[in-house]
Amino acid sequence: MTDGVTSDLAVLAEQIATAATLDGEFVLRSGQVSHRYFDKYRFEGMPALLKPLARAMSDLLPANTEIIAGLESGGIPLVTAISLETGLPAAFVRKEAKAYGTCRAIEGQDVAGRGVTVIEDVITTGGAVAGAYQLAAAEGANVLAVVCAIWRGDGTPRIHSVPALSVLPVFSRADLERAG
Repeated sequence: MTDGVTSDLAVLAEQIATAATLDGEFVLRSGQVSHRYFDKYRFEGMPALLKPLARAMSDLLPANTEIIAGLESGGIPLVTAISLETGLPAAFVRKEAKAYGTCRAIEGQDVAGRGVTVIEDVITTGGAVAGAYQLAAAEGANVLAVVCAIWRGDGTPRIHSVPALSVLPVFSRADLERAG
């Protein structure tokens, strides 16, 4: 990383921390209780933050990515912004296949046989990512990695139930706590 990129990321971390950090008592998707919460809607809804975040996330995409797939709901604005940044087609991953219309869990692109990178907002344990991984694999995708805005989990970023899947975060919880 050049000093300009590091400096830009430090500024972005500070801006995201200021906009999105909430203190209180919050129950996370994983069931864990946290006294600090990063509200994704507070940075995903601000173009001045979303655009540079999409650029930083784009820099982490594996070179053989053919499709980027965003998880509902927080991954949808991110995958759309990254698609606009990179020109890569975007797919949208539901929590489960809908019972009407196309009856598919992954909308927008046919992922079978394609190199797919999953896009997520904030990951603590990766339960939602593990579910999306299973859905994509069931549709024949070659899931390459998951790129996330914030890794708020403990230790090295990873999805416990899919340990071989690379987790590539722009920021860690510690990055935002230092910046905030």
